[in-house]
Amino acid sequence: MTATVGAAIRERFPIFAHTTYANSCSQGALSRDVREAYEQYLSGWDEHGAAWEHWVERAEAARGAFARLVNSDPEEVAVTTSVSQAVSALVSALPLEQGRNRIVISEFEFPTVGQIAHAQELRGAEVVHVRPDPDGRIPLERFAEAIDERTALVCCTAISYRTGYRLDVAQVARLAHERGALCLADSYQAAGALPLDVRALGVDLLTAGTVKYLLASAGLAFMYVREGLHERLLPTQTGWFADEDIFRMDISDYSPAPDARRFDSGTPPVPNIYAGLAGIGLVTEVGIAAIETHVRGLVDGLLAGLDELGATVTTPRGKEEYGPLVCVASTDAPALVRALQSERIVTSERDSSVRISLHLYNVEEDLARILDALSRQRLLLA
Repeated sequence: MTATVGAAIRERFPIFAHTTYANSCSQGALSRDVREAYEQYLSGWDEHGAAWEHWVERAEAARGAFARLVNSDPEEVAVTTSVSQAVSALVSALPLEQGRNRIVISEFEFPTVGQIAHAQELRGAEVVHVRPDPDGRIPLERFAEAIDERTALVCCTAISYRTGYRLDVAQVARLAHERGALCLADSYQAAGALPLDVRALGVDLLTAGTVKYLLASAGLAFMYVREGLHERLLPTQTGWFADEDIFRMDISDYSPAPDARRFDSGTPPVPNIYAGLAGIGLVTEVGIAAIETHVRGLVDGLLAGLDELGATVTTPRGKEEYGPLVCVASTDAPALVRALQSERIVTSERDSSVRISLHLYNVEEDLARILDALSRQRLLLA
C-alpha cells in the first residue's frame, strides 16, 4: 500500500513519538526503513564476507535511483561520497589555463563550493562572488554582470542553506550558456523536497546528497554530468571505481570510464548506499509532487503564524522564491535554538536566524507546537 504524506507516514520515523523535528535542512529524520537497510548490510557482510559483486550492484542501483530523481540517464550520474568529492573532481577537469579561468559563485553557496573554487586560485583561477541584494534575493542581472567570455564555470545553489531563498536556476544556466560557460547547480537543499529535472533546468551539472530531504545518512552523494561533457572533462582527481574497468586492476595507466562514472572515485560507501536507497525509496513511494504540495501548505501556514507573532522572516516570499526552509531572524539565534530544544523542538541556526525546515513527515500539530514555543520566546525574535 502506498504511503501518503504527513500522519500516514509519520509513524515510520520514531523520533516523532517524543520530539517535534523541523531540521531536515541539516539532517533528515531517521526512519525504520533506513535503520533496517543498515541491518541488512551488516547481516549480508556477516553471512557472505566480501560480497563485492552484490555491493557493486548496489552502487549501480543508487546510480539509477539518482538518475530517476533528476530525470537523467544513469550514464550521466556519478556516485560520490559527498558534494565535496564531486565538485573537486569536476574542477580538476576544468582546463583553466586555456583562456577561461574565471569561476563564478553565488554568495549563497555552501562552503564546500566556495572553498573548492578558491583552491583553484592555486591553478590561476579568478573567483568572482555574486552577492545578494539587502532583501535576500540575487537578481539575475548580478549573475549577468559577473559572467563573461573568461568564465569557465558558474556555480549556483537551488535553495540557499543560509536563507531558504530559491534561485531561478534555469535562468542562471541560460546566462552561463550565452557566454560559453558551464553551469553547476548545488541542489542539496532541494533534492527530495522539490522536483528536479535537469532537462528542464538546462544545467550542465547538478549535485546533491542523501543526508537531508532524501532521508538517509551522510557519506553518499551524486553528480549529474550532461552527456556531451563526458569526453570534454577529464578529471585528474580520480580513483579505481572511476576506471573504465574497475576489476582490471591496472596500475600502469589512466583509463577513465567513458561516461559520468569517470567522476566516481575509490571504494564506494557501501553502507551508506544501502541507507541511501532506503531513503530515496521512501521519497519515491510518497512522490515528489505530493511532498512539494504537502510541504508548501505547511510552510504557508507557518509563515502566516509567524506574521501573527510579528516575527521577521528573512526568507524571500515570492511565489517561486521559497521551498521547505524558512529562516526567522533572532536577537540570539543559538539561544533560541536551545530554548526550542528544551521543549523537544529541533531546529538549527545560520546567520542570526533560526532555520525551520519541514518535510513529508511534518503535520499541522508540529506548526502549532513551534509557533506556541516561539510565542513564549518573543524576546529572542528580532
